[in-house]
Amino acid sequence: MYINKVILFGNLTRDPELKALPSGMNVVNFSIATNRVFRDREGKKQEQTEFHNIVVFGRQADTVAQYMKKGSSVFIEGRLQTRNWDDKTSGEKKYRTEIIADRVQFGPKGGGSAMPRGEGGGKREEQPEAEMSGGSGIDYPKDDINPDDIPF
Repeated sequence: MYINKVILFGNLTRDPELKALPSGMNVVNFSIATNRVFRDREGKKQEQTEFHNIVVFGRQADTVAQYMKKGSSVFIEGRLQTRNWDDKTSGEKKYRTEIIADRVQFGPKGGGSAMPRGEGGGKREEQPEAEMSGGSGIDYPKDDINPDDIPF
């Protein structure tokens, strides 16, 4: 059995680009950024950002193009696919690895949403910007965790 499954949660780095295939089916392309926070060997907090190319087809493409914009958070489930083609100008072979999304779910409103604050049905208390974005990341304990201390 083989598995090709990708699960990502991140923020759009650019507005989605909606196009139509010759068959008439809509397709949207965008990219998202995911962050990883960790401590290096010296104990310094490090942050690493990865960028992912996303492709969505059909009705989901229409919905993404309508409601998502740069900065919006999104949850993606899909599969990896690598395309290749010959560059017309240089003649060299080009490659692009993309995530073909089977499921797209909008992330929480707040830190980068397609809807301005104050809209969305319910009242919301205003929070300082640093509190809404989650601060500077996860503070991991400096001590090693002893498995015998875990209560389950």
